[in-house]
Amino acid sequence: MGPMDIGIGLPSTIPGIPGRLIMQWASAAEEAGFSSLGTLDRVVYGNMETVPVLAAAAAATERIGLTTAILIGPYRGNGALLAKQLATVDRIAEGRLQLGIAVGGRPDDFEATGSPFGTRGRDFDAQLAEMRAVWAQEPRGFAGAIGPVPVRAGGPPMLFGGNADAALRRMVEFGDGWIMGGGGPEAFAAGAQKARAVWDEAGRAGQPRLAALSYVSLGENAEENARSYLSDYYAFAGPYAARVADSALTSPQKVVQALEAFSEAGCDELVLFPCTPDIGQVAMTARAAGL
Repeated sequence: MGPMDIGIGLPSTIPGIPGRLIMQWASAAEEAGFSSLGTLDRVVYGNMETVPVLAAAAAATERIGLTTAILIGPYRGNGALLAKQLATVDRIAEGRLQLGIAVGGRPDDFEATGSPFGTRGRDFDAQLAEMRAVWAQEPRGFAGAIGPVPVRAGGPPMLFGGNADAALRRMVEFGDGWIMGGGGPEAFAAGAQKARAVWDEAGRAGQPRLAALSYVSLGENAEENARSYLSDYYAFAGPYAARVADSALTSPQKVVQALEAFSEAGCDELVLFPCTPDIGQVAMTARAAGL
């Protein structure tokens, strides 16, 4: 197992940011040596939409990866259009897209997009099968296949989020690994162990790629910034919101401890999401992470 990759989240997840900050942040993160730029996905909130954000970040950079942590599939409609959008982003990025994807669990986002919440698992399976068919360049109409042709045969690598048996089934059927959308190193270690076991049982070669995310807030008012943003973002989760806020890495020491713990648990990549749109967070986080 090689050293753990360390990514950084884009500030697109924080309401009210100027659009130009996406490109500036992406460029600063690439310069600082982060492995990838991450996005979160949500409809009914003041964040920016994932797919255009990734296209902007791809255009502003040359080497850094792009990771959706995590994209919600079923409320995005048909797999054909989503496959085309993601293949386009990956084409702009010249093959740097890694897709963390999951079934989702917030009813408001499904209601707002006119997507049935109750059948989201079945809808997700159909969507994934269609995405795979599109990326395999199966013909779909008069002009043949839906383009662009994926940079990598079969499309961008997919990591599945979620702890349910269905999530791990999808990982071995469609994916390249597992991604944890939130939680500490202990929760990650348990999920990773389960993912590896399911991978081996299914007879998949090699090892699944394992990734996770944490929230980081450094410098002046670090704890206040973390609490303010995370208690708002996770307000829908009730008492869990305070737990997420408490888990934020609010000092360089906490960052170092988290990196060590996740690395020991077998994490291949940890994406550190910001709680404030101050671009100084990029350099502070890179320093704390020893980049």
